[in-house]
Amino acid sequence: MIEVMRNAFKVPELRKKLLFTLMMIVVFRIGTHVPVPGIDTDIIKQLSSGQLLGFFDVISGGAFKNFSVFAMSITPYVNASIILQLLTVVIPSLERLSKEPDGRKKIASYTRYLTVALAFVQAVGISIGFRTAYLSYNWFNVAIVALSLTAGTAFLMWMGELINENGIGNGISILIFAGIVSRLPFGLLHIYDYLVSGTTNIFVVLIMLICAVLMVAAVVMLNEGQRRVPVQYAKRVVGRKVYGGQNTHIPLRVNQAGVIPIIFAMTILSFPGQIASWFPASAGAVAIANFFNPKLFWYQLVYALLIIFFTFFYSAITLNVMQIADDLKKYGGFIPGLRPGRPTSDHLSKISQRITLAGAIFLAIIATVPTILVGFTAMELSLGSTSLLIVVGVVLDSVKQLESQLMMRNYQGFLK
Repeated sequence: MIEVMRNAFKVPELRKKLLFTLMMIVVFRIGTHVPVPGIDTDIIKQLSSGQLLGFFDVISGGAFKNFSVFAMSITPYVNASIILQLLTVVIPSLERLSKEPDGRKKIASYTRYLTVALAFVQAVGISIGFRTAYLSYNWFNVAIVALSLTAGTAFLMWMGELINENGIGNGISILIFAGIVSRLPFGLLHIYDYLVSGTTNIFVVLIMLICAVLMVAAVVMLNEGQRRVPVQYAKRVVGRKVYGGQNTHIPLRVNQAGVIPIIFAMTILSFPGQIASWFPASAGAVAIANFFNPKLFWYQLVYALLIIFFTFFYSAITLNVMQIADDLKKYGGFIPGLRPGRPTSDHLSKISQRITLAGAIFLAIIATVPTILVGFTAMELSLGSTSLLIVVGVVLDSVKQLESQLMMRNYQGFLK
C-alpha cells in the first residue's frame, strides 16, 4: 500500500486527485465543528450516550455529539441507496431501468431526491426529539435546526460526488472513513490514560494490540475472500473471425452483504435501549436498558444470529444466480460438466449458500469479539467491528483504484 501511494504521488494527475481528496476530508473535518444554532451541546452529549446514537457519532466523526451541521453525516444517503437497491429487485420497472444505458444516472438522481427526503424526515425527528437541548424551544428554531441538518447532509452528498469525479475512491465511503479514523487519536489517548492511572497494564495493552492486528487480518480475508467458479465459452465463427473459446471464472464473494447485516442487527437490538435511555427516571426504562445490555450473553447470541440471518437475506437479494445463468447462456458460456440454464443456477445457488454461511459465521464472530475483549480487559475500543469493516474496505478499494490507474498509465506509456 505504501509503495502504491509513493508511485501515485509521482504521477501529476494522480497526485492532484489525492490532494483533492485530502482537501475534501479537511473541509469535512472543519464542518464537524460548525454548530447548529440555538442548541446546548452539553445536553446533546448526555442524551446521545446510548449505543445506537453512539454509533452515529462514530460514523459522523464526533459531529453528532457536537451537534454540528454534519451531525447526521451521510447516513441518509446510505439508507436511500439501500432502499433503492432493494426496490430494484422488487419493482420490475426499476430493474429494467437499471439495465438501460442511462438507467444508472436516473437511479442516481432518484437516490439524491430520496436522500434529501429521508434527511429532512430524520432531521425533523431529531429536532423534536431533542427539545430539551434548545436554548429557546419554538417551532421557528425547530425549523432552523431541521433545515441546517438537512443542508449539511446534502452538502456531504455533493462532496462525495465531487470526490467520485475528481478524487480517488468512493466519495461517500471516504467521508465515512474520515469520520471513523478521526476517533483513533482519542482512543489512543484513552489507552494512555488507562496506563497512567493504573487501570490496566502494558501486558493487557499488548494483548489488545495483537487482537487488533488479527482482527484486521481477518477482515481483509473476509473482504477479499471469493469462490471462483470456472466458466468456459464455446468458440463461435462469425465470417472469418473466431470468437470465444477462452476460460474465465465467476467470482462469488464470501462477504457479499458487506457491513449491512451488522448495521441492521445492531439497529434492531439498540433501538429499545436507546429509547429507554431518554427516560432515566422511569423504572420500566431502567429494566429495558438492563435487559438490552450488550454485555449480556443472550444479547451477543441474538446479535450473532441476527447477523447470520441478515447476511443470508441481503445476499439473496443482491446476488441473482438466475440472471447470471441466463447471461452465461446468452453469451455461449457454461460451467464445465453442467448444462446451461437451470442446472447452472442450481449449482451457483448451492455454492452461494455454502460460502454465505461461512461468511455469515465469520462476520458474526468479528462483530462479537470486540465486546468480549471489552468485558475481559475493561477497556473501551475506539474501533468496533462495523467501523473496522468499513475502514478496511475503504482502504482496500482505494488502493485497488490507485493500482488500476497506475497500471493503465503504464500500458498507455508502453503503447506510445
